[in-house]
Amino acid sequence: MTSASTDTLPVSLADVRAAAARIAGAVVHTPCLRSETLSRIAKADVWIKFENLQFTASFKERGALNTLLQLTDEERRRGVIAMSAGNHAQGVAYHAGRLGIPATIVMPSFTPNTKVKHTRGHGARVVLIGDTLAEAAAEAHRLAAAEKLVFVHPYDDPRIIAGQGTIALEMLADAPELDTLVVPVGGGGMLAGCAVAARGLKPDMMVIGVETAGYSAMRQLLAGEPVTVGGDTIAEGIAVRDIGRTPLAIARALVDRVLAVDEVAIERAIALFLEVEKTVAEGAGAAGLAALLAHPEVFAGRKVGLVLCGGNIDTRLLASVLLRGLVRDGRIVRLRLMIPDLPGQLARVAGLIGGAGGNIVEVQHQRLFGSVVAKSTELDVTVESRDRDHARELVTALQAEGFTVRVLEGADA
Repeated sequence: MTSASTDTLPVSLADVRAAAARIAGAVVHTPCLRSETLSRIAKADVWIKFENLQFTASFKERGALNTLLQLTDEERRRGVIAMSAGNHAQGVAYHAGRLGIPATIVMPSFTPNTKVKHTRGHGARVVLIGDTLAEAAAEAHRLAAAEKLVFVHPYDDPRIIAGQGTIALEMLADAPELDTLVVPVGGGGMLAGCAVAARGLKPDMMVIGVETAGYSAMRQLLAGEPVTVGGDTIAEGIAVRDIGRTPLAIARALVDRVLAVDEVAIERAIALFLEVEKTVAEGAGAAGLAALLAHPEVFAGRKVGLVLCGGNIDTRLLASVLLRGLVRDGRIVRLRLMIPDLPGQLARVAGLIGGAGGNIVEVQHQRLFGSVVAKSTELDVTVESRDRDHARELVTALQAEGFTVRVLEGADA
């Protein structure tokens, strides 16, 4: 491989290589493996970088450690402070604890409980404040000035960017045939670092960023559009309003394009990672795969490296995502039947569903409300099926026995 010059940029390939040497042994060289099933689905050669296998389940350790190791003795004694929705917090807290550096982490109030718990578990002082990252950042800067703490920025710092770039170094070492890199984008640090490493090693490498539809600040800036962001997202790790100046400068020079994905695509990607790869991805971590699902024409026939950047997702949220996915795929359906209010009718319905291979999850009778006539009852049945076609077979079997059936959710609702 030849190197493209990055000497004019704030971070160079040499900086990324120095970071790799600096953090070696303290950060996991995570596997980069080909997925046969995802390759078939995407009609591309798909490789996954499993950064969810880091100790803190996120890539953020790389930049955090690279930065902490370059602090002076006096800065270490004063301690560090960071603002983060979770993964940067854990990376700073964990490695600061290892190195004996006092750490304070300011997190927005919406941060998932699992990330708050783990950050505290690493010994850091956690301050929860603000409804946005910007508000948390303002408080972090105030505390840094008041207590003379060293501010460790989550993305707008050349040391952070160089550390995150070690992901791409490892990917190209393990899968040198890659021609496309797909990287989730929050503040832009990982995208910038990976772009420096990838384009430095392979100048013709295509580098693509991925943002959520509600937080597409990088895409808007690169397109010269005004930045408008907001709303709820399952990918809170990349729900960032402000792109760093340094990452933006690098992205302008080295990134081919930034794609936006919606919440449904992200949820589907989380479910696919669990079902196909048997691995847990948080919303931000699944964004790359979501882009392959939402924009297949961009990746068809290419050798694509996805960065699964983190796996810190609340278990209740994960359960909800998986169940919602089953409903979308027609594997859980809710049917409404009108049945005679006579003995044995419920058993008859259950027998028909079971005979057709369905599994009843929940049943609700309705005699008193709605448009039910006195001699009939409304029956809502939640059923587990194999797929959409099987769900249609269940409906057909019930209709064949004279029942009026309406699909409320799942299948062809």
